This record gives sequence, C-alpha cells and structure tokens, in this order.
Amino acid sequence: MSKHYPALFSPIKIGSMEVKNRIAMMPMGVFSPRLMTPYGAYTKEGADYYIERAKGGTGLIITGLLPVTWYPKGHGPGDRGAGFDQYVEQQKYLADGIHKYGSKVIVQITALSGRSSHNPADPAPSVLPNVWDPTKKNREMTKQEIHEYIEMFANAALACKLAGIDGVEVHAVHEGYLLDQFTIANTNHRTDEYGGSLENRLRFPTEIVQAIKAACGANYPVTVRYSVKSYMKGFNRGALPGEEFEEFGRDYEESFIVAQKLAEAGYDALNCDNGSYDSWFWPHPPVYMPKACNLEDVKALKKHVSVPVICAGRFDDPELANEVIANNEIDMMGLGRPLLADANLANKFAKGDVENIRPCIACHNGCLSRIFQGKDISCAVNPACGREYTYDIGNSDQQKRILVVGGGLGGMEAARVCALRGHKVDLYEKTDQLGGAFIPASALKYKDDDRRLLAWYIKQVQDLGVKIHFNTEITKGFITENNYDEIFIATGAKERKLDIPGFDSTNVTYAIDTLLHTEITGENVVVVGGGLTGVEIACDLGQKGKKVTVIEATDTILNSFGLSAANYNMLMEMLDFYKINVMKSSKVTKYEDGTVYVTTMIKNYPNIANRAKLLFAAGPDGIPEPSEIKADHVVVSVGYKSDNKLYEEVKAENVHLIGDAVKPESVMKAIWDAYEVARTI
Repeated sequence: MSKHYPALFSPIKIGSMEVKNRIAMMPMGVFSPRLMTPYGAYTKEGADYYIERAKGGTGLIITGLLPVTWYPKGHGPGDRGAGFDQYVEQQKYLADGIHKYGSKVIVQITALSGRSSHNPADPAPSVLPNVWDPTKKNREMTKQEIHEYIEMFANAALACKLAGIDGVEVHAVHEGYLLDQFTIANTNHRTDEYGGSLENRLRFPTEIVQAIKAACGANYPVTVRYSVKSYMKGFNRGALPGEEFEEFGRDYEESFIVAQKLAEAGYDALNCDNGSYDSWFWPHPPVYMPKACNLEDVKALKKHVSVPVICAGRFDDPELANEVIANNEIDMMGLGRPLLADANLANKFAKGDVENIRPCIACHNGCLSRIFQGKDISCAVNPACGREYTYDIGNSDQQKRILVVGGGLGGMEAARVCALRGHKVDLYEKTDQLGGAFIPASALKYKDDDRRLLAWYIKQVQDLGVKIHFNTEITKGFITENNYDEIFIATGAKERKLDIPGFDSTNVTYAIDTLLHTEITGENVVVVGGGLTGVEIACDLGQKGKKVTVIEATDTILNSFGLSAANYNMLMEMLDFYKINVMKSSKVTKYEDGTVYVTTMIKNYPNIANRAKLLFAAGPDGIPEPSEIKADHVVVSVGYKSDNKLYEEVKAENVHLIGDAVKPESVMKAIWDAYEVARTI
C-alpha cells in the first residue's frame, strides 16, 4: 500500500476477483490488424500494449471492446468453431503477461453499435435515424438475432475464461451503443418482450449476464459499462456541462433503478461514465470538458447500489481519487487516455512522483481519431504507445554531440530522446523561455493539462542534463563553426498576416498576442478565421459574454486534420450555446470606424428538403453579398507559415527539419517528427 494515497492503493474485490489497487485502465480499443488477430485475440504487440500498463502498476486492465460478431462464421470467439480455440490459445499470452505483474485483466465484449454504426444496415432496437447520416434508418433487430447475440456473449466469455482472463465486461449499457439503445425509451419502440416497460427494455442485458454466468459459473466476474446519464437533448444533440435541458435519454431517476436491476441480474460492478454518441464529448471528454466531469453523477449512483462502481472521465488526480474512495463515494479510479500518455502512471502515483507523469492533453488525435482512421491506437504525446517494444528509445552505440535549434515541443522532444539515448545535447532558444507556440496554445484557462505537459518537458530536459541556451538565435555561421554530429532544426512557424485596410489598428490583434497579452474590453468582437484556434478563442470570448462573429473564407470551419468528432461536436455545441455567429465562404475587405466589411459568396447549397435554396443558379463561385458587422475588436487567426529559412541555408545529411518548421499541424506532429528521428541517432 502506498503511503501517499493509501485508499487508492488498497485492494478491492469485484465478485470473486481481488484487485491489488483501485486503479483501472479503461477500455482503449485495439482493432488494427497489427494489434488484433482476425478472430479477436491480441497479437503479441497488441497484448504488450496492455501488459505495459500492468507493469506500470495499474491494478485492473479492461481491454478495448471485442465484438461478439464481426467475424466470418467459425472465426470469432462468439461461436464454437476454429476461431474459438485459436482465441483461447492466443489470449493466454495476454493473461499470463498481466498476471506476471500482480494485476488482473477483464476483456470487454460487445454487441456493437446499433444506430451508432457507420453502416446503416446494422440492426438497432427499433427503426432509428443513424447517428452519422440521419437521413438513413437502421432497421429493427429480430428476436432471433437477439437470442443469437446472447449465445455469442456466453461463448465469448467462456473463451476468455478458458484463456485465463479474470472476467469480462459487457459493453454496453453505455454511450448509446446497441444495448444502451435497448434500455432507453426514446430509442426502443419495440412491442415485444424486449420493449415497452423498463423490465422489458432491460431484458437483453439481463439475459446476457445470466447466459454468461450459466456458461462460466456464478463466480466468474462480469462487469457492465454503464452511462449514468445520457446528456442528450435529442438525436445528434448533446448537452453541455451546466446547461439546462430536458433529458432525451436516461436521467437520474431511471438510472438509479436500472443500476440496481443490473446488479440484481448478476453484474458484479458498474464501470461508469456518461453520455452517448449524440453527446460524444461526455464519454470521450475533450480538453473543453471540466476535470472529473462524471464524478458527481457516479457518486450519486454509488448511493443506490451495493456492487463496486468505477468512475472515469478526465479523472487523473490521485489526491481527489484517494479522497472519494476513502469516503466510500466511489470504489475505483478509471483511467483511459492518461495511461496511454504514461504507462507508468500508477507506479508514479504510488511513489508520489506526480511531477514526472507525462500528462494526457485530451486532444484525441493519437487515440480516438487514429482508431476511426483505421490506424493503430497510440498517443499524441507518447509515440511509443501501442509499439512499446518495437519503437522504444534504447541506448545509442556511440555518444554524439547534438544541436537542437528551437525550444518548442518538437525541439524539447528531440533533446529529451537524444539525451535518453546517451548523447550530449545543446538546445538553443532565441527567446527567454521554452515552449514556443505551445505557450500561447496553452494559455486558455481550461488548458491546464497543456501547461502541465509544458512543465513536464522543461523538467525532463533539465533533469537529463540538456544544456539550454536562451536569447540566442542560431545562424549558418554558428553551425559552420561548431562541429555538431547531428542537428535538429525546430524553428517552428510564424503567424500569417493579412494585408487588409484597417488591420493596422490597435483594435486588431493576432491570435498569439490575443492569447498571451490582450484583454478585450469591447462588447462586439469579430474573429477572422474559423480554424481550431479561432473557434476556441471565439468560444472563450462567448463564455465571457462577448457578442462574437466568426468569419471563415472556406465553406467549412474546424478543418484541423485529426480533430476527433468528440472535440468537433462539443465546439459546435459551444458555438450554439454562446450564440456565436458563424459566417462561412466569407472574407473581410476592410475594417473602418468600428465596422468590419465582409463579402460572403452565396452558393446554391440544397435546403433542408434537398431542393434549390436560390431561385437561380449561382455558378461554382457563388454570388457576392456584402455585409457590415460592428466590431470593437478584431482577432485574426488565419494559421501559420513554416519558418524553415535556417534549414534551407544549412541543408545536409545530418540536419533534420522537424515539427511546425516542416508543416504547421498539431502537437502530435511536432512530437512524433522529433521522436521518429531522434530515436535512430
């Protein structure tokens, strides 16, 4: 037991299974062919991803979802063909590897998505609008299919038990997946025994746990992934924290009864968060969501059930977790993305070494977004995640002298990795502080994890003995005169400027100055640029009570590569909530006497009935429509241009251009660029 957080590091029983501490890894999916076999077991690298988190001290590993269907007949663990036996044999490596470190493992098994599927042909409880394309309808599931699914759940659970897996988690009365849709009145319109009354709506998940217990024994642990509250305003509309709304999904009154009935049916624990695909920013909370966003709801649920409850959702504070566990307000701390960022997080908690924890920044770029691009799961701030033993840092055979030009995240990552490999590193930064463009990027109040990441990087390079030189701009002459073995050019990017009449006014500021220095006192603000930074600034101003208009030259906003739907959807809800006016296909022509003059290209996009919106054809470029907007202040956020001048001057085989200096894109690109090169030197 840790002297730092004794309650957090006390053991707990889930059914017959004892877990050594109260830290659980939340299901973080492994689906790509490199990590998952065609019959649902994990490859060695897929299993090693989980084993590394057990090695890092996590008490309970809950794997990403394993579909009970999804496979050709005879190839998945949900049936008893060749795939069943192959699954059992393959998963023993996972079970043995996790048990080696005294941890327990539960495999999450799922009925998949219903109306949340990208394939509208997949069955739902009733005929329902598809989440991703509401013009299409998912069909109603047949009773025969329900019974087949129940049998496949039991078979999959048995396969897990035979492989030495400690238990299974049924996915999910949670997040608007298929089983969740069955339990909610507004998504279950059936008239048979699987619809209507609450008892009928719970019949599917109830019969699943009963079938699993019958196949595996009454003492085999079965947990259920559970959303306490749906936070749905309707189909495809989620409620923001603190917003007043009428719940369309599951609300507290019914939720507490549902939880009790699930426990009575045989579930040994409730693995809790909130939300649905319609409110996707609750189960997958972006940086805009408050820390421990689900804690109060899970604490309320805990009062109504006797089985253990796990709480997840930006919940990475060990002091808070220790307090609520000690007070018997929850039973376990659930961690997903933070364990991707730092697999040793639990061991660092135990040692009280929180300053050396690499924080998750809730960006979703390396995990959720990559999964839905069909790529391996990983992490924006930890490139080795998901390839722990094939993409690690290691030691260099020969010590070299390394020069890093630029102290942003990319430069610090290059310096960190090179120092870990045993090289001598000089890092030169032209300003008086490390962080580069990430300093303004982390300035907004809610970006405390960004600031933690920045502090982590500074501490790492200092602790590793990197020689840091401030207020020095490196020239070609300096590089020529000094005989460095390898050189990293991480000179970042500069803000793009607009040559528009009136933009030399003191009431016009660019994004960096706005984020770092500018207090906007006027009521009416125009933000020029509808990219991620511009929209974040607009939402921040809207929250402060400003009347904000966003002007974007292209036909869409938030065109940031890799931006997860969870982040995107929450920002869109925030734009609505703060009544921010968004003008697309629009350009500013001048700013004069407190007025922004705008030209919008009106195009003949179809109306809601998919018919002509205009009375005549507008042509491919549209029809210019001028307008005027009152603006006490204008914020310009139109992106960045790579600063690669030094690199062009000193190009050589041992000179490496990384990060925004190659192409301004994201934190993930800057870190991954640096890691990719530095680990080979």
